[in-house]
Amino acid sequence: MKKNLLYALLLLLSACNKFPDFPEDPVKPGTDNEKPLPAQYGTPFANVPDPRDAVIYEVNMRAFSSTGNFNGVKARLDEIKALGVNVLYLMPIHPIGVLKTVNSPYCVKNYEGINSAFGNLDDLRTLVAEAHNRDMAVIFDWVADHTAWDHPWIANKAWYKQNSAGEIISPPNTNWTDVAQLNYGNATMRLAMIREMKYWIFNANIDGYRCDAADFVPVDFWQQANDSLNNITTHKLLLFAEGTRDDHYTAKFQMRYGMEFYYTLKDDVFANGETVKLIDNLNASEYASAIPNVSQVVRYITNHDVNLAEGVPQDFFGGIKGSIATFMVAAYMKGVPMFYNGQEVACPTKLDYFNTSTPINWSINASTLSEYKKIMAFRKTNEALRRGTLTSYSSNDVCAFTKISGAQKVLVLVNLRNSTINYSVPAALQNTSWQDAFDNTATTVGTSVSLQPYSYLVLKVN
Repeated sequence: MKKNLLYALLLLLSACNKFPDFPEDPVKPGTDNEKPLPAQYGTPFANVPDPRDAVIYEVNMRAFSSTGNFNGVKARLDEIKALGVNVLYLMPIHPIGVLKTVNSPYCVKNYEGINSAFGNLDDLRTLVAEAHNRDMAVIFDWVADHTAWDHPWIANKAWYKQNSAGEIISPPNTNWTDVAQLNYGNATMRLAMIREMKYWIFNANIDGYRCDAADFVPVDFWQQANDSLNNITTHKLLLFAEGTRDDHYTAKFQMRYGMEFYYTLKDDVFANGETVKLIDNLNASEYASAIPNVSQVVRYITNHDVNLAEGVPQDFFGGIKGSIATFMVAAYMKGVPMFYNGQEVACPTKLDYFNTSTPINWSINASTLSEYKKIMAFRKTNEALRRGTLTSYSSNDVCAFTKISGAQKVLVLVNLRNSTINYSVPAALQNTSWQDAFDNTATTVGTSVSLQPYSYLVLKVN
């Protein structure tokens, strides 16, 4: 697998930071920690999904609609719900810094503020409430590694990392010059950060966080923060780390990114034609430190970073058909599937999030949307797919596996090649009787199955 050297270097630097244990929630006089938290707005959402059942949908507000705001997202909640989504993930909603700016939403000027281009607090609360009414949880994108240079915290110099001359610095070994690196050796800053994360749980009634650049923040902070958030007994929260460190699970994140899954499929299986069996290695390595029945890897074929930096899924995964086949592996084999807005209609263009983007054209590729809906509808109704025991039967070209939960059994065959493949059925599956998962047609699996390019076969026993 290709390695991202910058990412690996940053991860090593983060791992080398050692900080003392910090008390969880003491109030520090003269700091933000003295400010009372807002009263609970609304009724905490009771139907936050178990992480094993989650389906996440990432929203880039600037590209999602022609209005580029909360109301534009609200107008399409029914369409998002129809995909089988139960977790709505909003990219950063805060004001963007002006000093040294590149207009990135990850350059947060005020953790308690709302970007006025997206709307106001009432608009946000309405969006959250309408999502809840449709049985979808809402999580925010939280940027804990750094702030804008014109964030109010910048007056507290000790809250930021500094060079030998005592100057606040940007995150080292990056080109992120628009942001200032926070200092997690400062106990007061930590407590202020935790308070800000609690703020939105109460003030907008959200259901958790996707924590940006989580690998670059010390694990003992995440343990401290997540323990404190989980002490809010009125809420069931989803905590999702954008990172690959094994210690995220022990720090009480239920979910982390499957970056290895994405790059193994993109670079190795598709670009280099390497064996599909590499996915079996990922199913072991990505879950090496997982907590049984809790920890999940979020798997995807696109997100805001790779979309803008690299391209759309069709560019890497064999066009629309190959992209759908790859997503089926992400959604059915082992993990939590995540959509990025526009994926469901095979949006052909990159989506800017630094500036107002050309809005997604939701009227294209209706058959692609229908196929995604079909795939996700079966996942929703089948516990074996979501929670069952996995057994892999993959070949070099076909991702093949069974999932079993009680009396439910599913067999999935996905051809990840742009050619017809005759899959040799393992002895354990030969001459077995099934039903087609999508039309209930009875079928018997013999000694081989012919699969057209990028096609799939999903069979079930109830």
